[in-house]
Order: sequence, then C-alpha cells, then structure tokens
Amino acid sequence: MYRYFIAYLSDRSGHFDLWLYNLANGMSVQLTNGAGAPYSIPVWSPGGSKIAFVGGQQILYVVHVYTGAIAQIDQLEEGAGFEFDWSPDGEKLVYTKHDQIILYNVLSHRAQFIDYPGSSNPQWFPNGRELLFQAPDESGISQLFRIRTNGTDVRQITSNEEGPLHDIELSPDGTFVLYTTPGASISLIRTVELSTGNVFEVEGGPLAKNYYPAWSPDSMRVAYSATNFDENNGYFSQIRTVGRMGENERTWVNSNCFATPVSWSPDGRQIAYLSGCTEQEFAREMLVLNLSQATSTRLISGVNIMSMQWAPSPFIRWRRTPYINEQYQVRLNYPSHWEKVNDLRFQGMDGFFQISAISSERTIEEVCHDEALHPLRPYGSMPAVYPTRMHNQEVCFIFPSADQSSEMMGQSAFLIKYPKPVKIQGETYHYFILWADQHHMREIAASLIFLSS
Repeated sequence: MYRYFIAYLSDRSGHFDLWLYNLANGMSVQLTNGAGAPYSIPVWSPGGSKIAFVGGQQILYVVHVYTGAIAQIDQLEEGAGFEFDWSPDGEKLVYTKHDQIILYNVLSHRAQFIDYPGSSNPQWFPNGRELLFQAPDESGISQLFRIRTNGTDVRQITSNEEGPLHDIELSPDGTFVLYTTPGASISLIRTVELSTGNVFEVEGGPLAKNYYPAWSPDSMRVAYSATNFDENNGYFSQIRTVGRMGENERTWVNSNCFATPVSWSPDGRQIAYLSGCTEQEFAREMLVLNLSQATSTRLISGVNIMSMQWAPSPFIRWRRTPYINEQYQVRLNYPSHWEKVNDLRFQGMDGFFQISAISSERTIEEVCHDEALHPLRPYGSMPAVYPTRMHNQEVCFIFPSADQSSEMMGQSAFLIKYPKPVKIQGETYHYFILWADQHHMREIAASLIFLSS
C-alpha cells in the first residue's frame, strides 16, 4: 500500500510549524513545536525520511519524519537568501554563508567549506560530485556556475546580461536549469540547456509576474504561478505549465491569491497549490490539480498555509506479520520480510526489533532516563527522550543522537509499564521495553498489545 504526503507550513496551532498531510486519510500531523517562521519552506530529502527548513532566527533545521526528532544545523545570515539543497544520498546539505559554500553532513556533523564571494542558490548535480550556484562574474553581473564538491574546476554556465538571477532550480536529471529575472515586480522565467548553453524564454502571464517555477519529476515541464488582474476580482494567479524549452504553455486553473507556490506529485500527474486568500496575508486552502482530468480537489481549508512541498516518493506501508511472546505477555506486528535471529529479535536489511523487560518499581520517567543515559551509550551521547501517551497510559520513546555507533543500526527504544507485573524465569518485571530501528519504531510500538490485559 502506498501513502502520499505533503509537508506544509501553518500557524494552525497558534505558532508557525511544519505539518504533514496524509492524502490517504486526510489527516494532518504536527511535526514541530514553534520552530517555524512565516518564510519557512519545507525541503524533503531525496528518500523522504528528513525535511530541512529555515525557521525562526534564521536557524536551519532538519526534522526526522519517522521519529519527530529535530536538529539545529546552523544559523544563516539575516537578510540573506535561505536557499539550500540536499545531496542525492540525503546525507548532506549545501548552503551559503559569509561568502562560503558549506557542505554539511547531517550524520557526522562535519562541514566542508568552499570560499566563493557572492555565491548563493547552491544545488547538487545528480552525480553528487558537482554543485550549481549563482555568483557575480568579473563585471559584477549575476551568472550561474558549476564547481566540483572539492572546490576545483569552476566553470561559468551562463552569459546573462538581463539582471539578477533568482529562484534557481536544476532539473532532476541535471540537464536544464531554470531561473527568474530580474526581480519581484517583473519576474520572467528562463531555462538553460546545460549541454549547449541555449537560453529559452517562457512567455508567462500578461503582467510579467511569474513566480515559484518548479520542475516536473521527469524534467520535461515547469509549473509556475502567473499573476493576473481583472476589475471584478482584482489580482489572482494562474497555475500554468510549460515545456522546458518554452513550448506548449497552458493555463490549468486559477487561484485567488496574488501568487502561490506549486509542487508536483512524485508521479508528475498532479500539482499542489494554495488558494483561499482574502484580506489576510496568507492562503487558507490547499488544493491538488489532477492534470489528466483538469480538475482540482480541496485538501485543506480554514487554516493559514504559507508553503508546501510534496514528498519526493510515496511511502510504502510494509506488510505486517504478528509476533507473539507469551513469556513476555506481548503481541506486536513487524515487517513480514524480516527474519528471526532468535526468540526475542527479528531483523532485515532495513531494520530490526528486539524485546526485553525491566525490573524496577520507580516511575517511567526515571526508568526511561536511566535507559537513555546508559553508560555504554547505546543511543549516542545526546539521545532524545519523548514522554507521551499511548495505549491509554504514559509511555516513553528514546531516539538516538547523530553520533550513535553505526553498529547499533539506528536503535531506538520504547518503554511502557505492564498492566500488572510479569514473572520471567522467576524474576518479577514491571516494564516492557522494545528496541527497534528509528524508522520502524512508532508503527511497531503502536501495534503492541499486552496478552494479560
């Protein structure tokens, strides 16, 4: 079963946060707690396991979608652009700060620096060995360049004479790049074929206000928002698509917002956009345009929405197999392709689970704290502890920090008190503990049933 998700920014909780919308059931889940800002834009990692965004005080954050863990990466320069990009393997972020291109590994927390004055809008080529970026040439005119990730072999791509380049985006296949120019009041879309250097002009809307261009997953089309005006409705925007060489331009649907971001579905058959703008600053609707039927479906309404981005691929819901252990008095579900290691542990290429029990009459907070800070550091030096409620009682999750040993396979923990103590090999135990890789932990823990309850 495949599940599609859209990450979006909203203040529906009273402060700016990232939310996750599930297209399968129409439910929204809050991912952050007060970390966002009105300008935050969610950017998914290629595998869909992480989302990066720039939040309050220009802090660059990374949220782990499966666990909810959030990490602060850096504080960007106030007033500068907040452009960044994920590496193809989803392990690094590239961004600019203080005239440097910074390649930051979110796993090892190590950074590499490339000095390049005036650089911005850095992006990875699909080969993972080169970067695209904007910088002024010797005459001070904005151009596009490419450079190896080791800082060598700088090559100028464009011969621009129009004005500053904005909204730069490399096509998914790395063969074209698009940008807008010269600014906000007049915004024209151009595409560049990298093999030839040929520049193609997009005709765009009648007011020359063309915003939020985005490549389709197959790199063949661009979707964007074109602002228009009429005396009855005032300003509104048209959701348009165009071929990568400026051909076959088409208007699909209107939004009553001055401009709206657009985001392609992973299969390229749908485009998400915002509408529902009134006298207030933000949109209050998120819709999806079905290109094959030329119809739109409203997903969310009645809440402020600032930005959104479709997950890059559908999440695959694993087939479940029940696991029952009468000695530990539990039943739970695990991915059916995992194999038995022993009676207490099952494992596959993508994860594992293992069960045990703890003998202690202390509170769950104390037991969880001791487990998280075990002297052997099984969860790294700074594990994240999340007390919450599940199965109608207090529970605790422990998720690892980035310096956890790779041998632990991303081990996280789930602790819950038995409804009544159980005896295992003559010893009385008060708490059940589940270990699993952090990507599967929440779903496995949610399936838990006590046989004695």
